[in-house]
Amino acid sequence: MPSLNISFTEDELEAVRAAAAAEGKSLKQYVHDLPLREQQRIQFVRYAVTWGERHRSEFDEAFADEIPPAGHGNRQVDAA
Repeated sequence: MPSLNISFTEDELEAVRAAAAAEGKSLKQYVHDLPLREQQRIQFVRYAVTWGERHRSEFDEAFADEIPPAGHGNRQVDAA
């Protein structure tokens, strides 16, 4: 199985160890899971933005007195 060596400063490594401990994971499992979680987060954000855009007019109509209706295509959301 392929592996990867990653260099950290002492402070960085301590922060990563603390984050792994907070999740109840080994350091190896925590670092392994990070890119997978990021991929899932990006997928979720993209879906949420798409859903929001499809339903924008409904929200604009339902909350017309709250904020000005959003101009279609004027928003930029960075999923990454």
